[in-house]
Amino acid sequence: MRILLLCHSFNSLSQRLHVDLRRAGHEVSVELDIHDDLTREAVALFAPELVIASFLKRPIPADVWRRTLCLIVHPGIRGDRGPSALDWAILDGEANWGVTLIEAQEEMDAGPVWAWREFPMRPGRKSSLYRHEVTEAAAACVFEAIDRVARGEGPIMPANCGRGRKRPTCRKSDRTVDPTLHSAEEALRIIHASDGEPGASLIIAGHAYLAFDAQPAEGLSGPSGALIGRSRQAVAIAFREGALWIGHLRRPEARSLKLPTLLLLGGDVADLPEIASPEPCRYYEEDGVGFLDFRFHNGAMSSEDCDSLREAIVMAKQRALPVLVLKGDADCWSNGIHLGVIESADSAADESWRNINAMNDLVREIIETGDRLVIAAVTGNAGAGGVFLSLAADEVWMRDGVILNPHYKDMGNLYGSEYWTYLLPARVGEDRARLVTQARLPMGVDEALELGLATRRLPSDVTAADRELRRAAAELAVPCDLADLIARKRARRLRDEDEKPLAAYREEELRRMRRNFYGFDPSYHVARYNFIRKTPKSRTPVTLAIHRAGGGETDGKRTMR
Repeated sequence: MRILLLCHSFNSLSQRLHVDLRRAGHEVSVELDIHDDLTREAVALFAPELVIASFLKRPIPADVWRRTLCLIVHPGIRGDRGPSALDWAILDGEANWGVTLIEAQEEMDAGPVWAWREFPMRPGRKSSLYRHEVTEAAAACVFEAIDRVARGEGPIMPANCGRGRKRPTCRKSDRTVDPTLHSAEEALRIIHASDGEPGASLIIAGHAYLAFDAQPAEGLSGPSGALIGRSRQAVAIAFREGALWIGHLRRPEARSLKLPTLLLLGGDVADLPEIASPEPCRYYEEDGVGFLDFRFHNGAMSSEDCDSLREAIVMAKQRALPVLVLKGDADCWSNGIHLGVIESADSAADESWRNINAMNDLVREIIETGDRLVIAAVTGNAGAGGVFLSLAADEVWMRDGVILNPHYKDMGNLYGSEYWTYLLPARVGEDRARLVTQARLPMGVDEALELGLATRRLPSDVTAADRELRRAAAELAVPCDLADLIARKRARRLRDEDEKPLAAYREEELRRMRRNFYGFDPSYHVARYNFIRKTPKSRTPVTLAIHRAGGGETDGKRTMR
């Protein structure tokens, strides 16, 4: 079936649908919702049998949905209408929520229902619920609807009705946190409902901010609104009852940067006492296996984050265990260098250089782990340098449903480092390495396994994936031939080093990166500025919009035979 994905931005859900639909054999093109005339043009060029609106912020033109079946992914239960569906579900403490696939008609979110799914809610950030429960439900709904269309069947309900109701857009007042009125638990729910976008309003030291990335500060308390302490990049704030660690803030101004709290507050918190908080890296042991869990907000890794993880790996390697599992956060494994911190620096070029070198030091630490097997447990999405970070491990175990973006070029033709010129061809071969990095397309687990970017599939459910990870890692740690596997690994690394030292790969990559950072071509700096400030796109890349590349999948398609 010819399917056009129409979306405000090519977000995680849109990428998942793009991957799954193509994998199922459908011909899929993407059009970013930039202007109604461009949408009309895309439909005319591609002549889709179905339009899936995976993420929109405004209505589809009436002349489009009257001529072509258009289905809207609405992150709400049946009967729910309005643009803040998931936000309200978190704010209201809904026990169950869902996704409804609604046919576009005159009244927003009111048309016939083609499919729906419900799921139990869990405490968590809006962005996390969106990446997991909403995405899984949406994918199921889309495929159910496609089956109905293919069989010549119509919608399952003539209109969107159910226990949900029409609700307005969340206002600033609905997202305002007041330490004198709210307990830490209440404030956490408001911040969770606003996390991702647009953030929760919060006054700190007399200044207005938008708050993100909050966690309970167990055992801490103080006068309402008081800054209690700091830990790494987070600051603890007291509420009417309890306290929260606030990890990231943004000033409430157009195109302001979301940054680690300590970096943004600066001198206002310099005198706060250091207090222990949840660590971004946590090492523990089970059944003869060392596990190193790490979490960095939205997968962005600053120079300090890279150093923290590298130091944690060095400490873990002091333990005499044959298997080490590096387990990233289930929302984001890693997306490489921290573009927000880079953008905020006095010299973006200098901070870019510092960050990529810290990332390279981290990757080299993993590559040179010669006395044990290292497993990268990729349970969350990964992009750019984060993908190549995982390839430094001996095996990559990947949760079903994870989306990879193993390329740098969309960031102003950034060349990339992290020893990718060594790691990627070693996994997939030179020809496929070139194809992967040039295609600029998202990739799912099936393709990652076929290519060799992943070596084992974990279940899609996060809890089940963690359980299978632990079982399989413990099983791997006991075979009598494990010592031989480690010995062969060590010998292979020595052969590779003799053939071409790691230092040579690094020097070659960084020579190209230096041009990106310091050269005459400003493409990287422009792309980073636009990305981090969410500047609207002026066009859809032809790697996604195949209808704008002559109607055929040429430049942007990976063909596996």
